[in-house]
Parts: sequence; structure tokens; C-alpha cells
Amino acid sequence: ACFLDSMATLGLAAYGYGIRYEYGIFNQKIRDGWQVEEADDWLRHGNPWEKARPEYMLPVHFYGRVEHSASGAKWIDTQVVLALPYDTPVPGYMNNTVNTMRLWSARAPNDFNLRDFNVGDYIQAVLDRNLAENISRVLYPNDNFFEGKELRLKQEYFVVAATLQDIIRRFKASKFGSTDVVRNVFDSFPDQVAIQLNDTHPAMAIPELMRIFVDIEKLPWDKAWDITKRTFAYTNHTVLPEALERWPVDLVEKLLPRHLQIIYEINQRHLDHIASLFPNNVDRLRRMSLIEEGGTKRINMAHLCIVGSHAVNGVAKIHSEIVRTQVFEDFAALEPEKFQNKTNGITPRRWLLLCNPGLAELIAEKIGEDYVRDLSQLTKLHEFVDDDLFIREVAKVKQENKVKFALYLEKEYKVKINPSSMFDVHVKRIHEYKRQLMNCLHIITMYNRIRRDPAKLFVPRTVIIGGKAAPGYHMAKMIIKLINAVAQVVNNDPMVGSKLKVIFLENYRVSLAEKVIPATDLSEQISTAGTEASGTGNMKFMLNGALTIGTMDGANVEMAEEAGEENLFIFGMRVEDVTELDRKGYNAQLYYDRLPELKQAIDQIKSGFFSPKDPNLFNDVVNMLFHHDRFKVFADYEAYVKCQEKVSELYLNSKAWTKMVIRNIAAAGKFSSDRTIKEYARDIWHVEPSDLKIPPPNEPRDAGQDKTPNGTAA
Repeated sequence: ACFLDSMATLGLAAYGYGIRYEYGIFNQKIRDGWQVEEADDWLRHGNPWEKARPEYMLPVHFYGRVEHSASGAKWIDTQVVLALPYDTPVPGYMNNTVNTMRLWSARAPNDFNLRDFNVGDYIQAVLDRNLAENISRVLYPNDNFFEGKELRLKQEYFVVAATLQDIIRRFKASKFGSTDVVRNVFDSFPDQVAIQLNDTHPAMAIPELMRIFVDIEKLPWDKAWDITKRTFAYTNHTVLPEALERWPVDLVEKLLPRHLQIIYEINQRHLDHIASLFPNNVDRLRRMSLIEEGGTKRINMAHLCIVGSHAVNGVAKIHSEIVRTQVFEDFAALEPEKFQNKTNGITPRRWLLLCNPGLAELIAEKIGEDYVRDLSQLTKLHEFVDDDLFIREVAKVKQENKVKFALYLEKEYKVKINPSSMFDVHVKRIHEYKRQLMNCLHIITMYNRIRRDPAKLFVPRTVIIGGKAAPGYHMAKMIIKLINAVAQVVNNDPMVGSKLKVIFLENYRVSLAEKVIPATDLSEQISTAGTEASGTGNMKFMLNGALTIGTMDGANVEMAEEAGEENLFIFGMRVEDVTELDRKGYNAQLYYDRLPELKQAIDQIKSGFFSPKDPNLFNDVVNMLFHHDRFKVFADYEAYVKCQEKVSELYLNSKAWTKMVIRNIAAAGKFSSDRTIKEYARDIWHVEPSDLKIPPPNEPRDAGQDKTPNGTAA
């Protein structure tokens, strides 16, 4: 969404393509401390922003078989599903540009199950239309996890096949009546079209475009492959092995038989090339193959994307470095110039102007309004870091946002929180690598300290944790239950009173982020170093006047680089330390034995202190922490708790805290998605952003202004 906003604001002729899911990410309810999923029937009352475009409906083929003849390969006896596009306008910021997001919905053809001479069960045939239309029924809710389901592969091919037909139709229309020799009509394709693959989910676009060029347009393989590679670029979004898409060959063979043949051909030529460079190196061939042997044969979709693209990028410096030197090191050794970095960004229109008008207005009073389109201008705020009036105003806006959020929480969830306490916020998908468990251990530690010495000064905190767990992710669901169990004890202990409150924020989503982020004092970004590709919540908090406690991971590294490491609360192992600990072997027991407060917290969880009705409830969690914690919670616990003490200490000095906030906001300019998109445009798509304001429709235009230069459509 941020990228679409920036592309329109920068005047790029760009389209966002995807699936119009009937049911989006589930709504989360918390019942008795457990996550319960409900369907998100978001279209029930209609969607006024979308326009169905049946005139652009396109067929998508599945199953069938391949027939080879002298004239080439033919994919026949297929099942057809229709793709109906729905267009949503994407307006640029104040530039009279409106781009299009086109989402495909699956429809059964009218002769579905009726064309073949069947037994005449007309009713059943009509009911069976659902089978085809299920393709766009529901979004798979997994985060950083690959589940090789046939319906998911159908969804991936569906969006790819419809989109490529649409792109080629538009390309041919632009060529209509031109002098191009028909045989060479596609020569200019990569100059006119750039396709960015958002992770490996649309990877089937590579064999699909080859199928169109070779089987339908009758281009020679080498020419088709050259055009294909120059058209595609691939963005990698994760390094977690369980998230990488590896589709079973037999599933692809059943669903997309021609595409499997094309993938085999791509792989054969790819491996021949490597064998010519590294003779007798069978291990390198095995590592670099698109096909993984052993057990069930699988297609490594990331390898397909790398081989079939002219550019590959990660989404933060540290992530792109890991992609280049570890995950895909063999490919980077072969073509180092192919690998790039494009650090993620967020749109300041949604994530400042819209969600935090008070702060946006305050900034505009000091540096003018131009920063909204050029966020680097926020550096001008450095001049006001010692301005007492400005400091007070920034603190006042934050306080107003906190009061507003506290009232919302009271109204919607009937929970009372103290707006003068520090709002310590940890909102993101629930996952072991994001280490919500470490935050939970810190909460228990704070609780134990208050009870041990009730008279001691304690900086009051409201800890807010929110996020959805994938429905099939047992450990993530246990983490939610644990947080709620701890909250139950802490929030009802009279010795604690208003010093510490724990809230699990139900059904975290963008609209709720827009409310909680402007009210946040402390942003939790505590993934194990080397696991969070970038993160964007970290940037949203920074722009909205929160301070960050975090590891040197993802974009946190660049945030610290921009603001100065002394203006973030950075703690814990760096990537090198994690690597070294893996080499030595991580032994959780050592930390448990060495750290009395950690031992106390774990013993409480283990003994049923937080689950008196079921003392063994959290056995799986404790067992994981001791015996198979890939993300090393105990190893960073001590540094995390010590760092949190520094946070509390600074929060006592409101002026020093707010000055640090201003330094952070002043350094947030790099993290605009406008900057990110300019880098994609110049380094990958080879188009120039335009800051020309198109005249509105009600203003007459000069004849000379009527012509638009032909650029690449991204």
C-alpha cells in the first residue's frame, strides 16, 4: 500500500496486481485468553472504492496435458477459470495523478461442468461452480511459513496468468499500427514493461511468460529467455528456511504440466552453464539447481526467481548482505552485479498526516509543508532540538494522543489505563523470531521487582502487546495465552496497583495501528539479529515520536545509523555473535543457572503461578525455551532487562526523553517509501520519477502539454 501511494505520488505509470480475496486475514477474538479466528467478511456491505471491469475478463487454464508436434508444444484439455478484474483508484498526493490497483476475482465459465456430455445433473453442475470460484475465496494467513497446498499454488498461478495476459494486451495495444515488423514486436518489451516480483509468490510468472513467448508467440527460446530476464526483478522478503517456497514437482506436474517442462528446460540450461564454469563440481550443481532431489522432488522458487530476473534485492542493508553472503552465496558469486539493496520505507501521508495530524501540523509550523513529499527535510528539525517551546509542544501532542488512545481502549475494550504511564508497545505478527516471549519475561521480571520492594521508585508502564498468530501455529497461540495469563495476574495484584498494566491488543490490523502508533512512547523491535528482513513498524513508530528498544536487526541498523546509536536503545547480540553462539552451541540452561531473575520468571511459568487451574499449561513453551529455541531468548534476556532500566531512567527526565524523540523524528526522512521507490525506479525499472502536476480535468490544457512521453510501465 505504501509503495502504491509513492508510485502515484512520484508520477510513475505503475499498476499493483493481486487477488481480490472474498475473505481477508481473519478477525481475531480473544476468549479466555486464547486466540479464536473469525472470518473477515469485508465485502458484506459492498466496497465503494472498487469498479468491476467485466470487459477485461480473461481465461486462466489449469490441469490438462501437453501435446508436442512439429509446430511446437500445445497445452490442451485444460480446465478454465475466468479472472474478473476489479479496479481501485490509487491517488497520488496532490498531483492529480490516479493510478490503478487491479485485483482479480475467480469466476466459473457459464458452461462450467455442462460442456461435456454429462449425465445431465444440471443442478450439481451449477453448484460445482464454487470449486472454480474458491480460488479467490480466502487469504492464506501464514506469516513467514510455507504450506504447500494445491489451492495456494492455484492462487499463485491465477494472479500471474491473468496479470501477464493483461500486460501483454496493453503492450500490444500501445504498438497497434506501429511500423515494428511483427516478428520483432516483443523486442522493446523490457524497455516498456518492468515486472517486480513481490517475494517468490508470483514466481510462476517466469515460466508463464516463457510459455507465452515460445508456445503462443513462437519466439525462439534464447530470444524469449533474454526478454524474460530483462523484464523481471525479484525482491526477497525473508531468510527463514521454513518460509521459502519449495513446491513438490508432482503437484506442479498435475496442475501446470507445461510449466514444469519449461522449468526443467530453464534448469538444464542453467546447470549446463554452471558446469561449464565449474567442471566436476557436482555439489555446486546440487546447491544451485532449481530442483531439489532427495525425498520428494521440489522446485526451489527462490532459485527460479534469481535465475529468471535481472535484479535481486533484499529490503534492508543487513538483510541484503545476508542474502548475498549466506542464503544465495553461490548465485552472488556467479553474478555479483545482480544483487542489490532497497531499504523499505513507509508513506508519510498515511503514517504521519493521516494518523497523527497534531504532530504533522507542529512539524509544518517549524519547517513548512514540503516535507510531506520530501521527507529528508525533517533534518531541519535538528535546529529545534534545544527549543524549549518546541520540546513542550512535541510532548503535549504525544500526551494528547495517549489520552485519546486510553479513551478508545476504555470505550471499546472496557480497560482503564493510566495515560501518564510509559506506553511500551510491541505490535506485530506473533512469531518466535520476533520474541514476544522475551518481552513477556521482562514483564514478569518487572512484576517480581515491584513485589520484592513495593516502596522502591518504579516508573509506571502500560505494556501493550498485540498481533495475530497463524491459526495452525501452536507455539504462537501459546504465547498469546501466556501473555494474557500474565496480564490476568499482574493487573489484579493490589501490590502492583497502577505501576504496571499489561494489555493484549485484540485484532491488531492497520486501522488499529493508526491509533496505537501515535500514542506510543517505546517501540519494541527485539527480533534475534539476522531474522527480521527489514520491518516497517519500526519506521512508523520512529516517525510518530516513539523511542526504539531493539536489536541490531533489519532496518533498526539503519535507523541507528541515521539517528546515532546513542538515540536508540540498542542491546543484545549482533549477527556475528549469533553466528558464534551457533558455532559453540547455544545452551539455554547456562543462562537459567546464572541469572536468578530469569530463573524465578521461568519457575513461575513452569509451576503454574500464572495458570493455577492448569499448572502444566505452559510446559511446551518452557520446554521449547530450554531445548529448541532457535531464536535464543535467554541469550539476550540480561542485556534486554538492563537496557529497559536505561529506558525507565530516561523516561523520568521528560525533557531529555523528548529531545531524543525530536532527534529521532529528524532522522526518519530516509524511511519514506518515496525514497525507496525512487531507488527501484532508477536502479531496477529504469524510469524517471516525475514531479509534474497534471492539470485537473476542469482546467483547459495547452495542446503542447497533451502529449505524455512513453515510459516503462512498472
